[in-house]
Amino acid sequence: MTFTTWGRTFTAEPARRAMPRDEPELCALVARAAQDGMHVRAVGAGHSFTDAAVTDGLLLSLDHLRGIESVQRLPSGGALVTVAAGTRLHELNRLLAANGLAMRNLGDIDRQSVAGAISTGTHGTGERLGGLATQVRGVRVVLPDGSVRSVSDDDPDGSPERVLFEVARLALGAVGVLAAVTLEVVPAYLLRSTETVRPWREVVDGYDELVARHERVDAYWFPGTDRMLTWCNDPLDREEAAAHAARQEGPAGAVRRLGAGARTFLDEEVLANAALGAVMRTATVAPRWVPQVNRVSAALLGDRTYVAPSDRVLVTRRRVRFAEMEYAVPRSELAGVLTELAAWLRTSGEPVPFPVEVRCAAADDVWLSTARGRDTAYVAVHQFHRMPRERYFAAAEEIFVAAGGRPHWGKLHTRTADDLATHYPLDDVAKVRAVVDPDGVFRNRYTDRVLGTP
Repeated sequence: MTFTTWGRTFTAEPARRAMPRDEPELCALVARAAQDGMHVRAVGAGHSFTDAAVTDGLLLSLDHLRGIESVQRLPSGGALVTVAAGTRLHELNRLLAANGLAMRNLGDIDRQSVAGAISTGTHGTGERLGGLATQVRGVRVVLPDGSVRSVSDDDPDGSPERVLFEVARLALGAVGVLAAVTLEVVPAYLLRSTETVRPWREVVDGYDELVARHERVDAYWFPGTDRMLTWCNDPLDREEAAAHAARQEGPAGAVRRLGAGARTFLDEEVLANAALGAVMRTATVAPRWVPQVNRVSAALLGDRTYVAPSDRVLVTRRRVRFAEMEYAVPRSELAGVLTELAAWLRTSGEPVPFPVEVRCAAADDVWLSTARGRDTAYVAVHQFHRMPRERYFAAAEEIFVAAGGRPHWGKLHTRTADDLATHYPLDDVAKVRAVVDPDGVFRNRYTDRVLGTP
């Protein structure tokens, strides 16, 4: 049975496909495949644009491994939550909310599995916030012989267990199949989202000031226009949250909630998806109209402010399929990168109806994190899946690489282990892989290309 990624970027014809009902069956399937000399890869929702899940051996779906296993409350009011690896992020958000909890940070898509999202470096945005992998406190990983190793950040520094944890929490599945993940989550919180259309130059030149003023900033720019939409999301303090809750009570609150729901449906379903789909179809049949279409799209953008639970603010439904490349660049290089990208788009005339997205993250110490060791800005370029993307992505990648960029592990790029060795401790990763997977059961063409062959 053919496997195809969500973005229609890769397909695979695995020799076997399986959907284990529980962890013991998962272990048995991995061990049997290893004994048969097969490679093993796991897949969640297929939202990686790369060939990370492609295999000619056993392709495992973890869709039956879902739900919260345990909740350990912390003095901070948060908790350590152990969740089965196949749980979709939107399910996890709902389950956490029922326990008065929430993820500290999220990306803008919630269709991925927990394991897939952390294993490919999903990050979200926020000058003082890390990606999903920084929220991981432990994992259970299935090794080639079917055994299960539980490792965490509580293991002693330098111990084999701690080293395996450091790699396994973001390793593209190269050291085993994640069966469960323990996340540190926080008390549920509300965000005030302020969407503002600003001049392009103002955002580019004032980005550092903007992200210093707001906890999270997400910016979108339609190529060929001089306007940028910024989403500035900030948590409500206790008094503001109490006042908001009081306003939601009673008949008047019900009317307000109905109105907010209607606005959300209009923005997310009618405008963000139906209208965007129409734009993409127009761009496909008449690429020369793209500049005019982008100007119209940018002109329709407007300012608004609303308050909602964190996951409802941070997550955007994506029903229009696209391909994506995203690079992490040093924050100090962002203005130059955007200026060069704008210049190339202007002189090339390339039809690009999808907006460019700009986000940021705090430096972290995760071995294979794109924000490892430096404050980071992310620039993502997109193209409708039915339109040519090769020239656009090649030009963007050249600009990103010249600025010291690191490719998002789950999005399209052409980099190799030789290129990436200056950014990551790939020799140390290779040593861990050689110990836990000496026969290369969890290898595939993508891990060989970006991590090397142990």
